[in-house]
Amino acid sequence: MKKHISLILALVLVLALAGCGGGKSKSITIAVPNDTTNEARALMLLESLGYIKLKEGAGITATKLDIVENPHNIEINEIEAAQLPNVLKDVDYAVINSNYALDGGLNPAKDSLGIEGSFSAYGNILCVKQGRENEPVIRALLAALESKQVADYIASKYDGAVISVVDAPTDGYDASIDYAALNGAKVSVAATPTPHAEILNDVVKDILAAKGITLDVKEFTDYVQPNNVVESGEIDANYFQHVPYLDDFNAQNGTHVVSIGAVHVEPMGLYGGKQSSLDALK
Repeated sequence: MKKHISLILALVLVLALAGCGGGKSKSITIAVPNDTTNEARALMLLESLGYIKLKEGAGITATKLDIVENPHNIEINEIEAAQLPNVLKDVDYAVINSNYALDGGLNPAKDSLGIEGSFSAYGNILCVKQGRENEPVIRALLAALESKQVADYIASKYDGAVISVVDAPTDGYDASIDYAALNGAKVSVAATPTPHAEILNDVVKDILAAKGITLDVKEFTDYVQPNNVVESGEIDANYFQHVPYLDDFNAQNGTHVVSIGAVHVEPMGLYGGKQSSLDALK
């Protein structure tokens, strides 16, 4: 009799360790960006997909500590945003910014298993140091980015992975600017490679060159140095971030970088790593 009881107890223990009789014992790992605003954005995407619930009011500053319901036993791994495509194979899923997804050979519109449905707060912006907003060469740069040429390029090249947010695209020029006075001028822009540097090099450079303005694009692969070099005056402008990230960066670093216009959005997506479908989250 004692032998039978021991066998039963052993079986119960094995079943408990295997996660039978209730919730999942094995966690699902999802990697997300480790900077404040993009982590919150990733968590809000997971919430919108129904996989977690965040504390009420957490909003665009949410962290994994604000998760109040986690029925799928998701383990959130915070990773530097640019590295997410590289670690995708090591986690079940990852939430990746579209620029880094594109760099990693992923198409947000085709390869993501879930994608943002609202982009209003996350338009990618052209930024300068406060006080330089109205310099003619800066306004000429903004006008070129707000052109129909750029909007058309975005639509044809990125197939929905990048979306223009310019309401009324122009011919690329600002009628209030004396372009003759800018002939021979140079403007430098810090940008991440895809899609920002591509847009600048493939379209904006030619628009400005037609007026004798030289565009110098400096590529960066991180989210810190582009703001630092604009703050220091080493580079005139940058094009890589959205307003929530910029606001947090200024608050944390005492910098004075300001947005002068939104150009496009990059929907953040959930991608499969070890998992090829969302079945593990059902």
